[in-house]
Amino acid sequence: MLCLRSKTNNPTYNIATEEYLIKNKKEDCFFLYINNPSIIVGKNQNSLAEINQDYVKEKDIKVVRRLSGGGAVFHDPGNLNFSFISSDKPEQSLSFEKYTRPILEVLQSLGVDAKFEGRNDLTIKGKKFSGNAKCFLNGKALQHGTLLFSSKLPDLSKALKVNPLKFKDKAVKSVRSRVTNISDHLDNPLDLEAFEMLIINHVMSLYPDSEFYELTEDDNAAIEKLVEEKYSTWDWNFGHSPQYNFQKGIKSSGGHVEVNLEVYKGSIKNIRIFGDFFSTTDIQELEKQLIGLSHEREQIEKELSTIELGKYINNIEVAEMLEVMF
Repeated sequence: MLCLRSKTNNPTYNIATEEYLIKNKKEDCFFLYINNPSIIVGKNQNSLAEINQDYVKEKDIKVVRRLSGGGAVFHDPGNLNFSFISSDKPEQSLSFEKYTRPILEVLQSLGVDAKFEGRNDLTIKGKKFSGNAKCFLNGKALQHGTLLFSSKLPDLSKALKVNPLKFKDKAVKSVRSRVTNISDHLDNPLDLEAFEMLIINHVMSLYPDSEFYELTEDDNAAIEKLVEEKYSTWDWNFGHSPQYNFQKGIKSSGGHVEVNLEVYKGSIKNIRIFGDFFSTTDIQELEKQLIGLSHEREQIEKELSTIELGKYINNIEVAEMLEVMF
């Protein structure tokens, strides 16, 4: 087994590394990484429906889609992420317990009463500190999970808080659980780096053929290519979302405005704008100009800046129109 520790906190790079390893390394791999503040959404989720967009934009939090299913998770420098990439066949690897057991063994050795509960969670005293997800690709299994060690839990709550009335879709919704940090349950203080090394040493003791592996220049070049072409793109992180309907209303300077959107493959398929506003030009003309655009703030802001909005909704500002569309 190849054991790797990431040297970057860039979430797009680290998530891309998982795909690179599962597609390009014959050996089984164990990969550990820590990301800067970011939201990692499941492959089958509607990204916009999982995040507090205003908070994410204000704090410059990256949103990255991963290969596996399951729910959205918040990463920050207090959260350690682990990945097992194995040659297990799907029927051998449907359970999450095999690759969470080493984590539990380390915690129990530290006196922490950690348990595997439900389908894919690790808990301490009924509170979740690890969510796990899995996918199968190229004849291999990828199982990865989060380990809340010293995360800023209020930031987690704010980043993932979203108005459930805005979206109607069939995408997988995240289930919010009561969460806790591992560090709060340790009898003796331990920093994250020391905790990471305990996990690495334990995993390597379980797999006698294991060895540390440093990514080569060729590895890094291939991963950077994946970052550029996939994991840093709007098309993958947002446009890949399933079809959804979006609805929101605000009180603008021009009156009440409500927008209903139907979005397919990230693009606006249909839009209706309602409200008690006044206009000199039929609102349907504005609707027609917005159909076909990506449901993406920067593109819509660029388009709206070229339109004389006051003709359609008296006194409204571009910022207000953006507010009602996101």
